[in-house]
Amino acid sequence: MTEAPLAGCVVLDLTHVLAGPYCTMTLSDLGAHVIKVERPGQGDDTREFPPFVDGFSAYFAAINHGKESIALNLRAEEDRKIFDRLVAKADILVENYRPGVMERLGYGWNDLHAKYPRLIYGAVSGFGHTGPEAQRPAYDMVVQARGGVMSITGEKDREPVRVGASIGDIVAGMFLAQGLLAAIISRDKTGKGQKVDVAMLDSQIAILEHAVALTSATGTVPGPSGARHPTITPFETYHAQDGLFVIAAGNDVLFARLCKALGLDLQGDPRFASNGARCENVKVLKRLIETVTLEKPKAHWIELLEGAGIPTGAIQNVAEALQDPQLLARSMVVKVPGPTGHVFTAAGNPIKMSGLPDSTERDPVPALDGSRKKILDWLEAQGG
Repeated sequence: MTEAPLAGCVVLDLTHVLAGPYCTMTLSDLGAHVIKVERPGQGDDTREFPPFVDGFSAYFAAINHGKESIALNLRAEEDRKIFDRLVAKADILVENYRPGVMERLGYGWNDLHAKYPRLIYGAVSGFGHTGPEAQRPAYDMVVQARGGVMSITGEKDREPVRVGASIGDIVAGMFLAQGLLAAIISRDKTGKGQKVDVAMLDSQIAILEHAVALTSATGTVPGPSGARHPTITPFETYHAQDGLFVIAAGNDVLFARLCKALGLDLQGDPRFASNGARCENVKVLKRLIETVTLEKPKAHWIELLEGAGIPTGAIQNVAEALQDPQLLARSMVVKVPGPTGHVFTAAGNPIKMSGLPDSTERDPVPALDGSRKKILDWLEAQGG
């Protein structure tokens, strides 16, 4: 039998919507015991997000499966007593309130660290717990806009668009999970917990690898480039006889293979002799490539290019991706039982570890306060 890497790690999850719940979902997938503390009568906002099946949110199910739920009012004395018992047994507490909220409740970092020095405190918020705008509210779209991501997303000379996935939330949740795991390692060395403070805005600037490099090195601010990579060519979508597909020839060797596979005689042409030259002549190169690819269907070209070892692929919609044999073979589509009996579909855990079972089945998604008895019984068994 193998044991998940975070088996025995108790996480108190006070988060809602996406950034925090995405972080705690990751910890749960790695084996942590996640106790979701929700507002009585209302719970996580995403319980009211469509689509619904039998009155239950598929959105909530996708992010909160495998967790337990208890509803507590942290301003009510009896509920605070239960929460205090939970904190005493927790390894990690995660919250995504505005800075100051937990302090006003008496559960801020300084208060908890003094009482429970081994407790790790994770906080994710729009702008972080420091800086002049720490108190401002934020959602995914706000930080995509402020952080520069929207300015490079979309088609040239068109209005900016947000990335289709909520990367403002999701990337922050990923960074928070990384920070919490690092804090666990640090605690093993020092015996003390730390506060991990992740801002959604910070997380957006952190993923602008080429945009930051281009702006700082050249003084030229990049704009949207559609499907094309701004610093690698050929690396974008191309038209075939029946639609678009992707070619990503990211170096000179792959470009030479591409030319051979397509029957393009570009050897010795200075316009395409290096990646830099190809980037300067990207429009001409695209026309030359599409002169060939427009002659046959995309399936033909994908098979041909894959055979030549050139990265290529179809542009799949979500339904097609959920049926992709490679993703299915990697257990990336999982089944989640709901509290009403319906089985939801969710994304699997992309972190594959040799000691971590990788099942396509997940523990159920909890009803609001649906785990109260189980949690209280666990506390009693723990001597808390």
